Amino acid sequence: MDEIGNLRNEIKKSANPQKAKILQKFFKTGKGQYGEGDIFIGLVVPESRKISKKYPNLTFKEILILLSSRIHEERLICLLILVDKFKKATQNEQEKIFHFYIKHAKKINNWDLVDLSAPNILGTYLLGTQDRQILYKLARSDNIWKKRISIIATLTFIRNTQFDDTLRLAEILIFDNNDLIHKAVGWMLREVGKRDEILLEQFLEKYCRIMPRTTLRYAIEKFSKKKRKNFLKMKNLV
Repeated sequence: MDEIGNLRNEIKKSANPQKAKILQKFFKTGKGQYGEGDIFIGLVVPESRKISKKYPNLTFKEILILLSSRIHEERLICLLILVDKFKKATQNEQEKIFHFYIKHAKKINNWDLVDLSAPNILGTYLLGTQDRQILYKLARSDNIWKKRISIIATLTFIRNTQFDDTLRLAEILIFDNNDLIHKAVGWMLREVGKRDEILLEQFLEKYCRIMPRTTLRYAIEKFSKKKRKNFLKMKNLV
């Protein structure tokens, strides 16, 4: 059996039908929902990580086959493999992984897939560069997952006290109408605020009245009760 066959066989052996039913609901796979058509077989992330560690030598062609699968765990595992490859890669190899990731961004099509890969590949690759226009291109696309990738990738910048791109992307994305984007933007703003509360306050004073309530609530989560109340008042939520 080939590597993909071995990997898929191992995934099937770990399948948990009861857990799969829970995950199908949690990740909104019903008709008209953001995860419509996504198929879960019931693996949790630690199980997926354990399997991914056994297949470090998958080729780009093999990873693309898995990334094109309708089975969520297959897509997740191949992205975990790609993240591990990136960590160990040379600069030239990292560049290839970066371009592969961008080219197939539409296939990274659920929020956990984005959150576990975008900071570790896209964010890390762009951390040492000046040209980050790809993030703005993704943010202005008509694809929800590309938009989420753009803002979540900046978590790596935030962890390195680089906040400008997060705030500029937030300015673009606060007008989006999807709740998954509202939550992602709010989460990244909160991460900025954990490191520079004054900077976040300045941003919110400018935008809190027009940003979605979900974004605001996520962003102010770590503020004092008094500060939270003040911003909610500005938004007419109290």
